[in-house]
Amino acid sequence: MKTKILTLALLASAPMTLWAQTAPSRKTHVAKHSTPSSKAVTAAAVPVAPPSPLSEAALLLAERVQVGHMPCELGASVTVQADPKTQGYFHLHLGKETFHMAPVESATGAMRLEDARAGAVWLQLANKSMLVSTKHGKRLVDACMSPSQVAVAAAMEKNPPPSLLDPVTPPTLMRNALALQDAAD
Repeated sequence: MKTKILTLALLASAPMTLWAQTAPSRKTHVAKHSTPSSKAVTAAAVPVAPPSPLSEAALLLAERVQVGHMPCELGASVTVQADPKTQGYFHLHLGKETFHMAPVESATGAMRLEDARAGAVWLQLANKSMLVSTKHGKRLVDACMSPSQVAVAAAMEKNPPPSLLDPVTPPTLMRNALALQDAAD
């Protein structure tokens, strides 16, 4: 009986001892004598691979990307510029961050630029653009608008698209064709 209790106690405490052995230390160790030259050597030792060339389809998509300075909601702003060194790629600047983005085909028809290394996606719709972090699963900025997107957004406010919950009404031409078909029957 004692051996069963002892065995159960050991089994119950085993996860705690394993956790205690693998838990990271709360102390951080900082080198006291680091020199700027050692940091420069470390940064230079990591080579950055050049971006891969884009397909013809991606280059065609790149021609449709809206570039320039775009104000966003909450006082943020984004600047999208074509990369002069790499055809079809773009630099997106948000505050102090810069993303190197390439166009990617999307099933929805939205313009999509991705920086896979940084985990960022820039979506350009007809009426607004947004920057999404795939690493953090949230929008970094929203409602960024170029002058043409401002015009589309204003037109959508004046004449909003139908709601998905509204009943579908057939177009006039179809109604006329259905009426002719009913008259013939």
